[in-house]
Amino acid sequence: MAETARIALIRGDGIGVDVAGAAVAVAEAAVAAEGGCVLRWEEIHAGAGYFRDTGHDIEPRGEERAGAADAIFLGAIGLPAVRHADGTEISPHLRLRDRFGLYAGVRPVRAWPNAPQRLADPRAAGIDLVILRESTEGLFYSAAVHGRSRIIGDEEVRETLRITRATTEKLHDFGFRLARKRRDRGRPGRLTCVDKANVFPSMAFFRKIFDEIAARYPDVEAGYNYVDAMALDLVRRPWDFDVMVTENMFGDILSDLAGGLVGGMGLAACAEIGDETGLFQPAHGSAPDIMGQDRANPLAAILSGAMMLDYLADKSGNDRFARAAARVERAVEDGFAANAIRPMEFGGDMGTRAVTAEVIARLEGG
Repeated sequence: MAETARIALIRGDGIGVDVAGAAVAVAEAAVAAEGGCVLRWEEIHAGAGYFRDTGHDIEPRGEERAGAADAIFLGAIGLPAVRHADGTEISPHLRLRDRFGLYAGVRPVRAWPNAPQRLADPRAAGIDLVILRESTEGLFYSAAVHGRSRIIGDEEVRETLRITRATTEKLHDFGFRLARKRRDRGRPGRLTCVDKANVFPSMAFFRKIFDEIAARYPDVEAGYNYVDAMALDLVRRPWDFDVMVTENMFGDILSDLAGGLVGGMGLAACAEIGDETGLFQPAHGSAPDIMGQDRANPLAAILSGAMMLDYLADKSGNDRFARAAARVERAVEDGFAANAIRPMEFGGDMGTRAVTAEVIARLEGG
C-alpha cells in the first residue's frame, strides 16, 4: 500500500490562493492525525494572473507535471479583467479535463446543520445528493480547446455538442458504482439519468447507453428525468433524489442550483475523475475582490480536499487516506452542529483562517 501521494497544487487566482492554503493545511492535519500516509505537494503556476504576466496560462511542462501526480488540487482560476481576444476566460483547467479524460465530475450537495437552507420544508435538512456531471464532452467540448467553435464573421457562432459512446459508457458505469457505494453507506443508492432525450438525438443516445449500462446493475434502482423537470424538482423535492448523471452543461447549471439550496457555493465541493488521475477543486469562482482579506469561505476547498483523500485511498489501497477523509467530514459536521463554524459568507463572524483553525482543532480530536 502506497504511503506517499504526490499532489499537483495549482493555487490559481483570487481567493483560490486563500482556500487552497486552507485545504492543504486541513488535509495535512488529517493525514498526520491518522498516521501512516503522507502528502507531497508540488506547486504548479497557472491561471489568469500567470497569463497576464507571461502570456501563458500554465507554466512550461505544467500539464505534464500535473498528469504525472497522483492527484491535482486546484484553488480557483479567473480574473474579470484578463481575457482571451475573443472575450472568453483563461481556463487551463478545462484543457486539463480534456487532456487527462476527467470525465466524471462529482458534485456532492449536502445540507449541514445550522448552515443556511433555502427551502422551508423540514425535509430540506436531510438533502444529501450527488450530481454526476460529464466533464469532457457535451457543450463544453467546444470550450476546452480553442478552435473547436466555428465563428462566422461577426454574424454567427456555432458550438459543437459532443457525446461519444466510449466516454458515456464510462460515465454511466461510474454513476452506477457510485450509487451502489452510497447505498452501502446508508443512502438510497438510486441513479437518475437527466437528459433532454425527447428533443435531441444526442440526448437520446446518452439515455440509450444509460439503459445498456443499467442492465449490468440490476441491483441499483434507475430512473429518468428531463433536465427542465429536474430543475423544477430540485426546488420542489430534492430529498427524493440520490445520484443524478447528466451532460456537461446541464450538470454545470444543476449543480449550482442545487448548491444554492444548502447554503451556496462556499460549500460546493467538486471532484473530476478520470481513469488515471483526478482533479479536485471548490466549484466556486475566484472572487478577486476579497482575495487576501480573510473573508473567503474555505469549506468547499476543504471538503474537496476530503474527496481527494478518499480518492487516494481507492487509488493506493491505503485505507488511512479514507479515514483521514472521514475525519475532515466529521469535523465539519460536528463544527456546524455545535454552531462553532460560522463563515462570513453566511453572515457569521469567522473568516478563512478561523474556519480552517476550527476544522483542524476538531479533526485532531477524533
